[in-house]
Amino acid sequence: MKQNSITAAPADAEARKSIAPVICYPTDTLPRPNLAAYREVRSDLELTARVVVPPREAECWTVPAGHFCRVLSFEGPQVGDLNLFNAHDFNERLYTGKTRALNGTHVGLGDQLFSNLPFLRPIATITHDTLDWYGFDEFGGAVHDVIGTRCDPYTNNLLHEGSQYHHCCHSNLTRAFARHSGKSLREAEAHIHDVLNVFMCTGFTRDTGQYFMKASPVRPGDFLEFFAEIDLVGCMSACPGGDCSSEHSSDTAHCYPLVVEVYRPSRLPAGWAMPPRNGYDGSHGL
Repeated sequence: MKQNSITAAPADAEARKSIAPVICYPTDTLPRPNLAAYREVRSDLELTARVVVPPREAECWTVPAGHFCRVLSFEGPQVGDLNLFNAHDFNERLYTGKTRALNGTHVGLGDQLFSNLPFLRPIATITHDTLDWYGFDEFGGAVHDVIGTRCDPYTNNLLHEGSQYHHCCHSNLTRAFARHSGKSLREAEAHIHDVLNVFMCTGFTRDTGQYFMKASPVRPGDFLEFFAEIDLVGCMSACPGGDCSSEHSSDTAHCYPLVVEVYRPSRLPAGWAMPPRNGYDGSHGL
């Protein structure tokens, strides 16, 4: 909680506060995908893979460049914590911080998901979202956030007097990525990164600026779909908080599986090309 101020406000306090904000990253010059071309090829898709992510567990899968991937609500309201990796170089992965800076706190139709430095390029483009009707609610909540970090056993231990809970999303992702990559748990954990919270409804309280969650509006049949701009490995945890209406890191919340489907289009979007690695020369002024 924020403490009450101990510093007296200056005489021009209101004038300072009333200065209009400036967008940090104007995106007028940012290359944007031809969303119409992506959506045109969605009419002829072949299912090539289907993965079930059990409750309070995680699974990995691959999505070749030029394919579509859907995360589906299956049996009941459930949120998922998603990591994305370059399938050929695990050092390149989803960078939620820059994705947030370039898109906003929550992502949806037409938004691009960017990879970390020094790669910094779009690795996936969101092409369909059945929850795009939700928008922002009266509390400032919205779905599919790139602001939360994933529930983890270290924070749980800090907040709950030495708890050793092992089904936090961080641990679920670590175990699944270790299985997929053949790495030890310690090696795999170093690759787990901040997530796209699929279906999760979140925001910041207006009075204290605290991160909040509320019951996800997702229902069976809803899905979030993205187009793979490069060859990807996805890794997703079905959060132990279920729909995150009351708590996470819990063995008592109602949890459901999530389903991942990968589709191959009969043709690639018109004009599509795999995004190159970022063009900065890496000299840093030397």
